[in-house]
Formats: sequence, structure tokens, C-alpha cells
Amino acid sequence: MNITKSIRRTAQLCLLAALCTVTSSAMAQVIPQPQTVIPAPPQLAASSWILMDADSGRVLAEHNSDERLPPASLTKLMTAYLVERELDRGTINLDDMVSISEKAWRTGGSKMFIEVGDQVSISNLLKGIIIVSGNDASVAVAEHLAGGEAPFADLMNQHATRLGMHNTNFQNATGLPGEEHYSTARDMALLSQYIINDYPDHYAIYSQRNFSFGGIDQPNRNRLLWRDPTVDGLKTGWTTEAGYGLVSSALRDGMRLISVVMGTSSEESRAQESQKLLSYGFRFYETVKLYEQDAVLATPRVWGGDSNELRVGVNGEVFVTLPRNRNEELRASLNINSDLRAPVAIGDEVGTLEVYLGEDVVSERRLVALESVEEGGLFKRFFDQVRRFFSGLIGNFTG
Repeated sequence: MNITKSIRRTAQLCLLAALCTVTSSAMAQVIPQPQTVIPAPPQLAASSWILMDADSGRVLAEHNSDERLPPASLTKLMTAYLVERELDRGTINLDDMVSISEKAWRTGGSKMFIEVGDQVSISNLLKGIIIVSGNDASVAVAEHLAGGEAPFADLMNQHATRLGMHNTNFQNATGLPGEEHYSTARDMALLSQYIINDYPDHYAIYSQRNFSFGGIDQPNRNRLLWRDPTVDGLKTGWTTEAGYGLVSSALRDGMRLISVVMGTSSEESRAQESQKLLSYGFRFYETVKLYEQDAVLATPRVWGGDSNELRVGVNGEVFVTLPRNRNEELRASLNINSDLRAPVAIGDEVGTLEVYLGEDVVSERRLVALESVEEGGLFKRFFDQVRRFFSGLIGNFTG
């Protein structure tokens, strides 16, 4: 039996057990399974690091992951994210032309080499930001989207708060040093998770090895793109203050991991340390999808409605990341409100789904209504009230 069917069946058994007054001891019996031996995560030559599964969000390894550090050009992940967000919303298009200001042209550091007065497409500027870490391109899109770099930085911080990046503050679109310009390995992993999952149509840019503009060809500085065919992103960073950083992502056999290393000593070091993290995660863990979005997990009783049942489930796909060869230990528990009354609207929370690996909760999600149930007629509500009253009496008596 595959894992999805196994979990669905387990969830059904848990729900049935909750509705019955007698539970078979055989149903509750857990047969011990051999466990995978997981070694300690690798120790890296870096100030801070984290390894996260992109689908489940589970952190597999970390060190100083909430320490506020200068992110350098990892900042441009947020700059690119906001461009991708506006493209997705339709407020801008890839072929829109942007006029290049003197400020953008004069910005120091890495460049895509745009000139003052040039008309450059959003498509090329986005590639210039992601592939060759163009500071000039970053300022150009900041001015185009928000009228200037300062208001754009304000937008960056608003979205950082929205995404749960609680230890991040941006002062510019480039990552050039600033006293109050900081982020963390955890926040960068979280931002990368949103980039990958929210805007997949643009994600292919992060794997491009080279970018040519104005007759100048430049390579992507992410060395893992050449060394590991499963790596397809995301961004490098360097300043004297920050050291060398790298946000990487790789996809192997349907499992996607995100690694972040900050504060390494060289380009080679950031590549090697990132490879250690990715290798560790893929070697010892696996990620499985338990439920599709809007899968019906139960149909509990609804009182006083134009329907007696309500389809409930989760409002997104459910993934869990666990040590390899332990999926037979997974079990699910549906905890549904015992007294559901109409009206119920789509999306209303009606309980929780808990997924256990042995005795540990590895995923907890809200159960929501997948459909609306309106109030029934007067007689329907009256008879349901009577039934509910006697059901409560019987429950108290048997309890």
C-alpha cells in the first residue's frame, strides 16, 4: 500500500475510533519498525547555516540560523521576489521597458553594465539581478516599481514581515552594506521557499549559468550549478563585512531542499559547505506528499443545515519530511469539532489534522470546510435541535 493510501486509511480508522464507544486493542497496536540511524548534521566552516525542505518546511540542520548578519547580495532574492510578484499580478510585463537613471548606472559593486538613458526590459533586468547580481539592475527596478530605492526598501520590509521573516531589515535593493541592513539564514531559506513555490514560472532563471548583455558575457557565481546537475538555484552574496554566502536549492527524486550558508571564507568554501548540507539531507531524509489540496478527509455531521454532512479537508497540499525508511510509522489523527452547526462557509476552520511519526507530531494543519452549508428550513432546524438534544443525553449516559 503506498504512503498516501496508508495515511488516508489510518485517518479513517482514527475517525471511526473516535465515533465508537468500543475500540479494538488490535487497532491501536503499533508494530515496532527498524529505525534509520541519523548521524549528527555536518559542522560547517561558516558563521550560520540552515537546511530546509522546500515543501514541508521542516528544518533538517541549522547553526546560528537566527543570528542577524549582513546578507550582501542575498538581499536580491527579495528584490527579485517583488519583481516576480508584480509580474504574477499583471501590474508589469516582462517586455516592459525601464529607463535607466544615472543613480542606477553609478551604483558600485557587481553590474550587468547598463548605461544612463538605456531602455532595458524587465526580463533582462530580472536576469541581471538573479544571474550576475547586478546592483545597477536592482536599483533600476526599485526606481521603476516604487519611485526610488528608499520606498522600495520599505516595500521589501513590509513583505518580509508578511512572509514571517522576523529577523530581517532591508535598507536597499542591492545588499550593499548598511548599519541596519541584516537578515538570517532562516529568513533567507523561508524567502527562497516562497520564491520556489509561489512563482515557479520564473524559477528557471535561477539555474542559468551565463547572461550576456551589451556584448558582455558574465557567469553565474554559483559554482554548484556546474558541479551538481540537481542544483538549480538560487543566489550568491559577498561583501567584506558579510563574507561569502550562498542560498542553494536542489531537486532529487521529487524532494527539494534549500540550503543557506552565510559567512564563509571564499567562493570555493561556500560551494563546498553547501554541498555538505544538501548531501546530508538527501542521504538521510525523504519527503512524501500525504494529501492533495482540497482532498476530502472526513464528512462530519452538521446540525441545522440544508445538508446533514460537511466535506472537510486541508486548504493546501500536505507534505512531511522524515528519516528514510520510517514511513510505516506514520499515522494521522483528525480532531473535528463535535458540534458543527449551520451556517458554515467555505474555509471555516472546523478542527485540526495531526500527523505523527511514532509519538512525535511531524505536521499539524487546520481542517477547513471545503463547501458551504446554509441553514435549513424552520422544521429542519427544529428536528435537528431535538436530535442533537437526545444525542447529547445518550452521549452523557454512555460516557
